[in-house]
Amino acid sequence: MKRVVRQSKFRHVFGQVVKNDQCYDDIRVSRVTWDSAFCAVNPKFVAIIIEASGGGAFLVLPLHKTGRIDKSYPTVCGHTGPVLDIDWCPHNDQVIASGSEDCTVMVWQIPENGLVTSMSEPVVVLEGHSKRVGIITWHPTARNVLLSAGCDNQIIIWNVGTGEAMISLEDMHPDVIYNVSWNRNGSLICTSCKDKSIRVIDPRKEAIVAEKEKAHEGARPMRAIFLADGNVLTTGFSRMSERQLALWNIQNMEEPMTVNEMDTSNGVLLPFYDPDTNIVYLCGKGDSSIRYFEITDEAPYVHFLNTFSSKEPQRGMGYMAKRGLDVNKCEIARFYKLHERKCEPIVMTVPRKSDLFQEDLYPNTAGPDPALEAEEWFEGKNGDPILISLKDGYVPLKNREFKVVKKNILDHKVTKNTENSSPANKPASETPSIKSEANLGEILKEVKSLKDLISSQEKRIIKLEEQISKIAI
Repeated sequence: MKRVVRQSKFRHVFGQVVKNDQCYDDIRVSRVTWDSAFCAVNPKFVAIIIEASGGGAFLVLPLHKTGRIDKSYPTVCGHTGPVLDIDWCPHNDQVIASGSEDCTVMVWQIPENGLVTSMSEPVVVLEGHSKRVGIITWHPTARNVLLSAGCDNQIIIWNVGTGEAMISLEDMHPDVIYNVSWNRNGSLICTSCKDKSIRVIDPRKEAIVAEKEKAHEGARPMRAIFLADGNVLTTGFSRMSERQLALWNIQNMEEPMTVNEMDTSNGVLLPFYDPDTNIVYLCGKGDSSIRYFEITDEAPYVHFLNTFSSKEPQRGMGYMAKRGLDVNKCEIARFYKLHERKCEPIVMTVPRKSDLFQEDLYPNTAGPDPALEAEEWFEGKNGDPILISLKDGYVPLKNREFKVVKKNILDHKVTKNTENSSPANKPASETPSIKSEANLGEILKEVKSLKDLISSQEKRIIKLEEQISKIAI
């Protein structure tokens, strides 16, 4: 007898909204009409694109900074036009990139404990697009490699360490690019375009490996993402405006492996994929639900698991990296749902009775260390993600974080990478001791200025107390 109900440990995944005091309130979420997620999260920070007068800005909040966010809270505000997309660097939790209507891409280094004052000076400004930049995505395994796509229909891949555009894919897309996704080791990208085509591209050879015209018949935007096994999953619309989910084998893109029709709604479905559990979460813009599906190797390949529903529609969605989850509570995903004026975390858990670490739910996952340097990748090397175990829960230990940041600070990387290409940086890279002495000098200078500030404030407080005591008398 064939089993009627398919067995899966994720059949009972359930979503739960956190309590009100763990939300981020009073945030003016951006109203830009662009189909990006508007939110990016990592194990340290949540970043949200907000409404800003006279330019573009986004908030960066430490995860614990919940509750009402003051209107005067510092922002990242260097763009002269609205920010359209943001993405955290997977190899340094303090580095974030942003793309904007002002045609530039900027890379920012956020201080360890979050912003104290508004930040308008990026570490690097990347200029090369002639129209607004709506898509930003970091390479999954190579350090300092960043991809951007703009409304000029071109894709540029940058070496952030040197600030150079290394690869420019110009004539492959005749219309607006809707999204770009790297595969697991970053050797290929897949794109969805307004001409209804899905393309799989080898960026270093600047060649289209596979292409499917009219992947979805509908006129509304599509999305395409790579899965861990190399297949491509797409979301789009049928001719009758029904939302669809399709799976494609890039070796043969004549026909999809499977197509699931869902409902008729005009919100674009944003797919979020977990390669460890093979679950895809679909969050529709303007929907109030998150659907999730499990992808398997056997037909029908895509299995509907469940739907999480809430009352409010979502304006955008952030998706937490695996190492930012609470493994003790069997949490397998966490979303940061944007409302009109707040950001609300939603926790997805698998109910288990035991408190012990559940190895079947948490296979080794991609860690924060890059497998390759930027130069190695541009030379043609590939590297799979370096995996870490979540057995003890991923705790960004001080010493570990220091090591990663030290190794990964962008400007130091510049000095190391570009001895030949950038004469301005040459003196800095002569000897490590000179560099560390200069750093020490800067730190001591900062400490001295802080001490001076404290002593001047102390004097002021004493003065004020004296004046108050006189008044009281």
